[in-house]
Amino acid sequence: MNFEQLTRSYINGEWVSGKGSSYTLTNPYNDADLATFPIATKAQLEEAYEAANASYNTWAANTELRTEVLMKALQYFKDHEEEIINVLAVEAGSTYIKAKVELELTIACLAEALTYVDSLGGREVPMTMPGKINKVYRKPLGVISSISPFNFPLFLSMRTIVPALALGNAVVHKGDIQTALTGGTIMAKAFEEAGIPAGVFNVILTEIPEIGDTMIVHPYSKFISFTGSTPVGRHIGQVAGGLLKPVALELGGNAPFVVLKDANIDAAINAAIFGKYLHQGQICMMINRIVLHQDIYDEFAGKFVERAKQLPIGDPLDPSVVIGPMINTRQIEKAQGFIADAKANDIEVLLDGTREGNILTPTIFGNISPDSQLAQTEFFSPIVVIIKAASDEEAIEIANHTEYGLSSSIFTSDLAKGEQLAADLEFGMTHVNDQTVNAIENTPFGGVKGSGMGRFGNPWVIDEFTETKWVSIQVEERQFPF
Repeated sequence: MNFEQLTRSYINGEWVSGKGSSYTLTNPYNDADLATFPIATKAQLEEAYEAANASYNTWAANTELRTEVLMKALQYFKDHEEEIINVLAVEAGSTYIKAKVELELTIACLAEALTYVDSLGGREVPMTMPGKINKVYRKPLGVISSISPFNFPLFLSMRTIVPALALGNAVVHKGDIQTALTGGTIMAKAFEEAGIPAGVFNVILTEIPEIGDTMIVHPYSKFISFTGSTPVGRHIGQVAGGLLKPVALELGGNAPFVVLKDANIDAAINAAIFGKYLHQGQICMMINRIVLHQDIYDEFAGKFVERAKQLPIGDPLDPSVVIGPMINTRQIEKAQGFIADAKANDIEVLLDGTREGNILTPTIFGNISPDSQLAQTEFFSPIVVIIKAASDEEAIEIANHTEYGLSSSIFTSDLAKGEQLAADLEFGMTHVNDQTVNAIENTPFGGVKGSGMGRFGNPWVIDEFTETKWVSIQVEERQFPF
């Protein structure tokens, strides 16, 4: 399958060319053109919502069909594993390891959805009033608006699309145009091959200047799922809130990696290297700050720097590469701006990164003040800061000192203490003796504070994508006081 030819939107079961301005998809490693195509217009997006709204009731009523389509889509991703990994490399700059992880997460998402595809309908709850049967019904919301980013384009799309479809909803999806294939049309192809009815799943290749807030304000859009930056998430939340529409927002992060005095330092370094440099640091859960007890600061910092120096860089099509390209020049220049500002403020440089084409090699700053602008910045790049804490208690205080609250981790030899401290961290997710980048389908995934709201993962995602309704049946004549 030549996925690079899939440059048309998928609307109402048909592949349609965009009617808007032209867009060129490029390889972030070497800037080679992958494809040029016209983007879809607001009018075409309207067509997608019309089709979705007309289709979801029939889709919701057929549990067997939903099960069959999910099973076939799962098999499609298994059958095309190496081809999809290759496209993730040339389109998103994904290294082989990162692409493999992303595809495995996608397959796990589909497999888990098969366990709750029959969650619609009613269940009886215990009788507390004589003569009355009470049931709780779950109903699909209707049409879900799905908006996903460039960094994990396949999985961060599918974790909304799959549960929404499994629970009887229709979906209108827009991925980042920079990853139009892996964040859009490859999924449409998989579901088309799986036999999804026309209109149930729609993928639109477009940009925000073309469509504005249509995916938020459209009357057929009953729920907005967005993964991206906190400023955009705040805007979506404000607009949707005014319309009383529910949202799931996974936004920015400033993940702390806390290493306590009693930690196994070598194990912590192994975890930190992976948790910082997977996908060049372009992950919202990525380690952004390393917070070390002062007694282990020198040993950890020295070993961490040496490991970071040795990471292979280059073309992500090479399976041995760990550090590949950033997604675009703007992101590289933004990261270089952070580095320049830090140097201008005489921040200690433990490892000075360089730009090699579209690759930015690791940069590590040391002895950072927790209150500094640098410590409060989400880098989304291979930049990391190391902060020294006078005690374990201060390390936790430093970790919590951020507007964000997505993911975090603690390393310690005392697991009971680690669990208690983990519960006290102001983050939606905390991992003891592991790094910060984790996603498991039967756990609650999501953040607090400036990192958003809503939870993915079974069974929490069922609440997100269904409407709960109470139905009572009075089986005996009820006596009233008047």
